[in-house]
Amino acid sequence: MTARHKSKTIATVLAFLFGGLGLQRLYLRGWRDPWLWLHLAALPTAWLVATLAPQADGFYKLLPIMLSGLAGFLEALVLGLMPDEQWDARFNPHSGKQSNTRWPIAVVLIATMTIGAASLIATISRFFDLLYTGGAYG
Repeated sequence: MTARHKSKTIATVLAFLFGGLGLQRLYLRGWRDPWLWLHLAALPTAWLVATLAPQADGFYKLLPIMLSGLAGFLEALVLGLMPDEQWDARFNPHSGKQSNTRWPIAVVLIATMTIGAASLIATISRFFDLLYTGGAYG
């Protein structure tokens, strides 16, 4: 019996859209992947921060979720830019098929770079605004 073939395009789209929840990790490695659980831990961690520090700025309450989302964008880039031969060697060693990624992956990577870079810059800007001015600029 051959193993299920895992699509690089699907994994990259999952990382782009739902990387903060780790759905790409679930698709690629299943429930036993520790990084999946780290992504999922961002939700109760954000709730814990909001519960223990209700007076804190909303930025800090959502920071665990934002960091998980930024990691998802980074993983979308890593997965999408991986050569097809390396992809098959890592995720499809026994599927009996070869990956042949085409242009849709480029569209996903461009969107990932655009939204991911903007999100990272905004997160860093807000963090330094809160850290050095106490939120005077926002």
